[in-house]
Amino acid sequence: MEKWHLMTIVVLIGLTVRWTVSLNSYSGAGKPPMFGDYEAQRHWQEITFNLPVKQWYFNSSDNNLQYWGLDYPPLTAYHSLLCAYVAKFINPDWIELHSSRGYESQAHKLFMRTTVVLYCCCLKEISTKKKIANALCILLYPGLILIDYGHFQYNSVSLGFALWGVLGVSCDWDLLGSLAFCLAINYKQMELYHSLPFFCFLLGKCFKKGLKGKGFVLLIKLACTVVASFILCWLPFFTEREQTLQVLRRLFPVDRGLFEDKVANIWCSFSVFLKIKDILPHHIQIIISFCFTFLSLLPACIKLTLQPSPKGFRFTLVSCALSFFLFSFQVHEKSILLVSLPVCLVLSEIPFMSTWFLLVSTFSMLPLLLKDELLIPSVVTTMAFFIACVISFSIFEKTSEEELHLKSFSISLRKYLPCFTFLPRIIQYLFLISVITMVLLTLITVTLEPPQKLPDLFSVLICFVSCLNFLFFLVYFNIIIMWDFKNGRNQKKIN
Repeated sequence: MEKWHLMTIVVLIGLTVRWTVSLNSYSGAGKPPMFGDYEAQRHWQEITFNLPVKQWYFNSSDNNLQYWGLDYPPLTAYHSLLCAYVAKFINPDWIELHSSRGYESQAHKLFMRTTVVLYCCCLKEISTKKKIANALCILLYPGLILIDYGHFQYNSVSLGFALWGVLGVSCDWDLLGSLAFCLAINYKQMELYHSLPFFCFLLGKCFKKGLKGKGFVLLIKLACTVVASFILCWLPFFTEREQTLQVLRRLFPVDRGLFEDKVANIWCSFSVFLKIKDILPHHIQIIISFCFTFLSLLPACIKLTLQPSPKGFRFTLVSCALSFFLFSFQVHEKSILLVSLPVCLVLSEIPFMSTWFLLVSTFSMLPLLLKDELLIPSVVTTMAFFIACVISFSIFEKTSEEELHLKSFSISLRKYLPCFTFLPRIIQYLFLISVITMVLLTLITVTLEPPQKLPDLFSVLICFVSCLNFLFFLVYFNIIIMWDFKNGRNQKKIN
């Protein structure tokens, strides 16, 4: 790649922003008895280091599952164990069984912050200048920075594995891509948001090669890779049936209900008008959630299976992840990062809409970020990201039908409505309304006290507004998937 020094500067800027954010508060800082996600990550190191594998997911006197019990797949546990060995070498007090609960110090904070992993992507189909601009904007995406380096989680690890999986299968390194994605799922089960596009894209490749020839060989190789990957990760938990079942129960806690806390999805937003959790039986909630999720992602997945392409794969990743976020069972506000990753991958193709989505995704987590006292980092990183996108991609100049990938759709509409020529203008107005609403809600939330009878009013409004935006984006990305790929000229221009 040309101009490596510019790319190095971009990466250093990304690292500097992350390090600066990490100097601020974090989830549960100084808030006993549960503290927060920071303590959860530390506690998992304590448990995995001090207890045998067969006790990691079971409730006991040494492992109270009500106190941040391990609820992620085995690869997360192994990562915690690895970090624990390093922690033991530096300061054994950090992972001392029982006595280390709620441990907080500057040295430990530094250790925990430096264990968060950063991954970056490269794109082979665009110019060097656009690669650098794309890398800068992705590295400055505030949502991932604020959650991993502010709130404190390890989303970068699972998202990084998923990213390498996307790059692998897009470059026809199908076995390596499948392996990387299997590692992503085995690190965080929420990566199931991306699983159907991977499955459909690879299955479509097999169909294209012919299931009576090379396609069948590829299918067998992929199946063996997936099975071997899962066996390798889960081997210590296959010794007893109850071990396996207990891990699965911890990974999929359906007893927690349709949703927890305030999240910008359909169920939480709709509950403002109708309390679904109180009206419908638990098993009916699961069935309805499954049906809505499946039906909303089905068209895009069928299209990808029948017409597999790297571009279609990227857009289907966005659509399916967004369907899961909006309609699936037991969604957390941070899960929007699983939609943001594939949106980052299409940032250079539809910069205006991608920038808009990434701004909304960060805004949707505002109640959580305010709870963690991360208002200033949120505002600064969001402004930096927006400015970078405006300068790098000139996003306000990329609002034509062709730039928005809506030309095929508009042509189809004009067959019935010849005067329908104002779609880009409508989208520009919607963007303006969306941004103004987000700014006003942010100002109201941080300056005014909610009514005593409605203490969650502002949080609910933030979730509701964000949900409306996400529904609009779901429709938009599905339109692109179903219409845009008919137009070969669009693809040629982008590539």
